[in-house]
Amino acid sequence: MKRLPLLAIVLSVAGLLPFLGLAFAILFLGTVGPVPRLGVALLSYGAVILSFLGAVHWGFALEQPAIITKSGTDQLDRQRLAFGVCPALWAWAALYVGLVWSPRGGVLLEIIGFLVIWAIERAAYRRGALPPGYLMLRTVLTTIAVLCLAVALISPLQDYMI
Repeated sequence: MKRLPLLAIVLSVAGLLPFLGLAFAILFLGTVGPVPRLGVALLSYGAVILSFLGAVHWGFALEQPAIITKSGTDQLDRQRLAFGVCPALWAWAALYVGLVWSPRGGVLLEIIGFLVIWAIERAAYRRGALPPGYLMLRTVLTTIAVLCLAVALISPLQDYMI
C-alpha cells in the first residue's frame, strides 16, 4: 500500500478546526454567559466526522485494482463495506439522542463512536489492512476530537443547545 499523501494529512488536521474552535468557545465564551447553539454545532460536526470515517472504509473497499473480485467481494472488502455504514448510523443515533432527548447523551455516544472506530481501525492496521501512517494520524485526530467533545460534557451543555 502507498503512504498517506501530505495533502491528506494537512486536510485531516484542518478538519480539527471546528472541534477546537467550538470547544474553546464553549469553554471561554461560556464564562460571560450561555452562547446558543454551540452544543448543536459541536454535536452536528461530530456526527458529520463520524459518518466520514465510515466512508473512508468504503473507499478502501472500492480501491483499484480489485473493486470486485471474480467470485464476488472478498472477506476484507465485505468487512470494510459493512463497517463503512455503521459509523453513519451511530452518528445519526447520537445526533438524534443529543437533539431530542439528552445533549450529554448524544455527546457521550459520539465519544464512544470515535473510540470504537479507532479500536477497530487499530485492529485492521495490525492486520496490514490500512496504509502506513494512517493509524498514527487517526490516533492524533481521535484524541483531539474526543477531548473537544469531553469539553461539552463538563460544560453546562444545556445552555449551549437552545
